[in-house]
Amino acid sequence: MKKEQLAWVLRVTIAALFLISALAKIAKGWIPEFPFIDFSPNFAISTFEVKQLYPLGFSEELASYFSRTLIGIEFALGFLLLNNNYLKKITIPSTIGLLVIFILHLSYETWVSGNVGNCGCFGELLPMTPVEAIIKNIIAIGLLIGLWKIQTLDSKSNIWILTTITIACVLGLFMLAPMKASTSINTMPAFDKKNDSLTNIVNEINLDTLPEVKVDSTKNKKTANVDNKKIAEPKPTKSSYAEFYSDIDKGKKIFCFFVPGCEHCRETAKELNAMRKKYKDFPEVRIVFMNEEAEKIPDFFQFVGHQFPYKVIDVIPFWTKLGSGRDTPGVIYLWNGNVIKFYDGIAEKAFNKKAFEKLINQPYTDK
Repeated sequence: MKKEQLAWVLRVTIAALFLISALAKIAKGWIPEFPFIDFSPNFAISTFEVKQLYPLGFSEELASYFSRTLIGIEFALGFLLLNNNYLKKITIPSTIGLLVIFILHLSYETWVSGNVGNCGCFGELLPMTPVEAIIKNIIAIGLLIGLWKIQTLDSKSNIWILTTITIACVLGLFMLAPMKASTSINTMPAFDKKNDSLTNIVNEINLDTLPEVKVDSTKNKKTANVDNKKIAEPKPTKSSYAEFYSDIDKGKKIFCFFVPGCEHCRETAKELNAMRKKYKDFPEVRIVFMNEEAEKIPDFFQFVGHQFPYKVIDVIPFWTKLGSGRDTPGVIYLWNGNVIKFYDGIAEKAFNKKAFEKLINQPYTDK
């Protein structure tokens, strides 16, 4: 293979890597029924901000600008690697520099938190651990160095081509996923249990992260006289969910974080409904939906077979309230405001029907 042909193979390979990475960051995931990518820029970028940038100390406003700029630059580099203007003098060194920054960041994250979680390189579309991402970036740098060595001198030197492509890609991201003025106010409709109607909800969302309250069965309890029997229960406390439902901290409640189009969320809600029918004293269920695909909420409840009380909030407050490192479906078992159990995601912390049935039927002193 001639050097020129090899150079083009390397250029196309690395360019594809950057373009796929950028596309993945604006994709929600795969469409189950078809082998297609479900693009949802606002949802995907907001998720990237909450899960990847907020833990680094980015503010909500700064994260919004940084995420769109970063993805725009990834798009630009993908296109510029296929362009001959200043390829060897600017594009290749800039690409190597960006990958080095990624490696340093991922190395620090691995050292601090271990090789856990999704690094976010390919968004939620193609999860990758930090170590896997470091290896990928090192290989990419090796390919770029090889390209730099075999690439002949820049055949073209029009700086306006570089700046125009870069600016166009960055501005295109801001147009594709416009920034919202505020994500703290919920103006979406919510189901009113009393009259089965839609009412407007205006709730100011507290963006504090959610700590899990550990219940001490020996120190933190009181007794209630019900039917002349002493029943131990945790001491009442105020959870961070009272802003959604005023009665959430009274007695036993099940508080859920669901996404209307999420199949796992639907299955979990259906299991909760089956237990509601099975047990007469089953705790009341309250739901907070993400406003992504809110039009699917009626179909959600049709699948479940019952319409639980619900409210809808924006993407960023939803992820923030769910808690750092957590994923949907989120199911929280509350007793007098105390978090007895917190299920989330579809991995080791996923909702378990059998374990939950046993949990809700246990007396407090056995927990």
